[in-house]
Amino acid sequence: MLILLSMYLFSGILLMALSVPMITGKIPPNGFYGFRVKKTMENPDIWYPVNRFSGKWLLATGLVLALAAAGFFFIPGISLDIYSYVVLAVWVVASTAAMIACLRYLKSL
Repeated sequence: MLILLSMYLFSGILLMALSVPMITGKIPPNGFYGFRVKKTMENPDIWYPVNRFSGKWLLATGLVLALAAAGFFFIPGISLDIYSYVVLAVWVVASTAAMIACLRYLKSL
């Protein structure tokens, strides 16, 4: 179970690290990294605010994932299967909420 904990923690920390350049506006429009949809790729005036917004959600998702991984790890008697599915479910819910919020924000611009 330590391997799974390490993997989930690393994933959460990686998401948080990837969010920082987006939040600070250091990522110009590109085809590799950022909130890449047609509307953001075509207009830098939309790219930066949407990426700042989505970066904050990415940071929150990474934090939630890391906290869930650490928190559920210390539940006494939790099985490996339950642990992995619960943390995965937390990640899916957080990621889905982030995507919906970001798409709604994009639509409002």
